[in-house]
Amino acid sequence: MTSAAAHPAHGPLDPCPPVVELYARALREGGIGARDAASVPCLEETGLLRTDPRDPARLEPVPPALALHRMLRATTDRVVRERRHGERLAEAFAPLTRIDGRRTPAADRNPAVRVVSGTGRINAAITEAMTGAARELLCVQPNLHYSDSRGAAAQVVAMDRDQALLDRGGRIRTLYQHTQRQMPLVLARYEQLRGDAEARSLDEVTDRLIVVDRDVAFIPAGADGRLALEVRHPALVEFLAATFDRLWWQATPMYPQTVHRPSLNGITPRQRAIAGLLVEGHTDAVIADRLGMNIRTARVHIAKLAATLGSESRAQLGYLISRSGILDRGA
Repeated sequence: MTSAAAHPAHGPLDPCPPVVELYARALREGGIGARDAASVPCLEETGLLRTDPRDPARLEPVPPALALHRMLRATTDRVVRERRHGERLAEAFAPLTRIDGRRTPAADRNPAVRVVSGTGRINAAITEAMTGAARELLCVQPNLHYSDSRGAAAQVVAMDRDQALLDRGGRIRTLYQHTQRQMPLVLARYEQLRGDAEARSLDEVTDRLIVVDRDVAFIPAGADGRLALEVRHPALVEFLAATFDRLWWQATPMYPQTVHRPSLNGITPRQRAIAGLLVEGHTDAVIADRLGMNIRTARVHIAKLAATLGSESRAQLGYLISRSGILDRGA
């Protein structure tokens, strides 16, 4: 009774040391007696052991790969449920935040950080913030795709409010990835805008960011674009704007004056960016994702880089990149 009472509480997806020890013994011996398992009451919840069909008095271990897969799947399902629960809460409270809470403190009526749920509500919040804007709009636009609802559709929604800001004498500064420099969505935007609008590009940019008049900022609160944070805390907004400024001065102009970065010793700027990620030990898939390209294109660049440096293996390529000094010459 004393040991059972002292046994720490835990979930079935987080086996305790006694369970792991008993399971390891069962794996080594091909099974254990049911009486041995009775000393660890939480063992049954984990599903690591099951009754031996040939001997009901014994328990046989579930194969580790199967047990791990089941636990990981249960963990994934739990994360999905929690995320959906969060979305439901955000959607349920969204209309409540618009109620005139005259009995609540002013700080609560004007929160420093507010969750905005749903693409329509996010666009409406951005439009509302820009209605009174008169100075500037800072944007970071990650890789856009025609199938991305935040790409083509958002471009159309944003054009009118952006042009209105320019008409009021404001300015627009936008950062893209280098892979977007020739995208029709991007080119069409700057063919239509009239006023002080500039764009630059980098090998890598942050996730989507919008800063209006350095008073309010919008950042994603989820990977699917359905949740965003509206930030009005002065220190946070200034931090985000300062981050944008640092990226802006490192970026390559693309509108109104396009600058093509030269290659050095046959190695293009894109290959130098890839070289930096290779030296950090990233896989082809991670490199492609970080630089906004498909994995096949990334591998073509890696092959060309290897051929230029005379590399015959991945390990040798990293060594030759480090010795070549190409990463010391800027991107």
